[in-house]
Amino acid sequence: MNLLEPHKNISTERFTLSSLYLRLWHAGFRWLYLIDAIVMFAIMVLVNLIRFGTEWPEKAEMWIGIVAATLILQLVFYFGGLYEKQVRLGQRMWFSHVAAMTLIGLLIIGAFTLPTGRYPIPRANLPAVWILIALAATGSRELSRKLRTRRFGPPRVLLVGSDEQTQLATEHLNESDRGAIVVETFKEEIVSDFELMSEVEKCNATDVVFVDDISLEKVFPEPARTLNQKNIGAYLRVTAATALIGLREVREISGMPYVALRAKSLRPHQIRLKRLIELLVVLAISPLVIAVFLVVASWLKLIAKKEIILKQERIGKDGKRFTLFKFRTMRIDAETEGKEKLAQIEDERILKGCNWLRRTRLDEVPQFWNVLIGQMSIVGPRPERPEMVSKFTEEITGYGRRHEIPPGITGLAQTRGGYHTDASYKLGHDLQYLMSWSPILDLQIMLKTILVMSRRKQ
Repeated sequence: MNLLEPHKNISTERFTLSSLYLRLWHAGFRWLYLIDAIVMFAIMVLVNLIRFGTEWPEKAEMWIGIVAATLILQLVFYFGGLYEKQVRLGQRMWFSHVAAMTLIGLLIIGAFTLPTGRYPIPRANLPAVWILIALAATGSRELSRKLRTRRFGPPRVLLVGSDEQTQLATEHLNESDRGAIVVETFKEEIVSDFELMSEVEKCNATDVVFVDDISLEKVFPEPARTLNQKNIGAYLRVTAATALIGLREVREISGMPYVALRAKSLRPHQIRLKRLIELLVVLAISPLVIAVFLVVASWLKLIAKKEIILKQERIGKDGKRFTLFKFRTMRIDAETEGKEKLAQIEDERILKGCNWLRRTRLDEVPQFWNVLIGQMSIVGPRPERPEMVSKFTEEITGYGRRHEIPPGITGLAQTRGGYHTDASYKLGHDLQYLMSWSPILDLQIMLKTILVMSRRKQ
């Protein structure tokens, strides 16, 4: 009996440590954070030792510089998506992405240190540091994939398609990727979304592969959305037809080209990067925003006398409701019986002396508060009222896709259209924005918004 007690205690300790790790993992912790930090730091120290030996110039400053450079590189990796959870099936070409993120990090380090003339990494060391960190980070991600397979077992694959194609894919997987197990095959034309998800749960599949050349309507929004929510990998075969949609990341699965399906356009790291950039922009322009707010508020106090801030319920990210703030430019009784009524050209309900506020979009200035608290973005699809969202969702296919990110004060649809552009046309611009997002595109839209504000027509 006594001999069993240590075993019992060890089991309890392992369970506790495992639970703690799972909690940290769900909170966002990744061992790659520590591995990358140690490897980056060690590489920069090693390159210095090879070049200078133990007699480093300005040793104290160089040690501080290496620590700072490690933190900057990790931040770039984080916002570059290198720590996101990866699907398990197939090989991803990591090196080009990692090398690009490392180069961006080194350029940022150079931009910070250029004015002072003091470099945390000697300039002659940069090429070696760049290549070595890129190679090491690529290797650590490949090692992470192998350790994950060892811990959780090989991917359990459900093949969906015709008998001919599922048989062909099975042969390829058995021959070239023995780390994956084909647990079931299903005919795509007779399987509904419900039946597919039932089969996924029944055979405990970790990945679903659509092996036929199928139309996107059969996988979007379902079952792609449900598979993503359940963290089950989903892959669409790359053919001449699907390649026309413009594929950027093609994975190789046993010699076969596939693209991983995503239910949302922007990846988590892109949403985080967008939020960070917009907070920095708000911080930079806050003195101007506050000054404009005070001027407009004072003007409206003279015109409207009271209730100069209008509060409206709008639909935001993921269809959630929030309270939007804006300056009131219409009469209090502008909407009789509380019914939604869209603004018209030369609308008679607009308060005298307030047309210029609507034309210049300065009535939207209070929404910077919505941006600050995370309900809105500076750039994104404009938020609509619940009544209009319900109407447009019924009338316009795919309208809900515009709610993937927080709505914006301005957007691509607002710079290319106007107040009265049809909702279906605006949706096209909004979806184009989601698929093409980049910090440069946001900057272009912000600059174009300034031009739109200067127009004479509403």
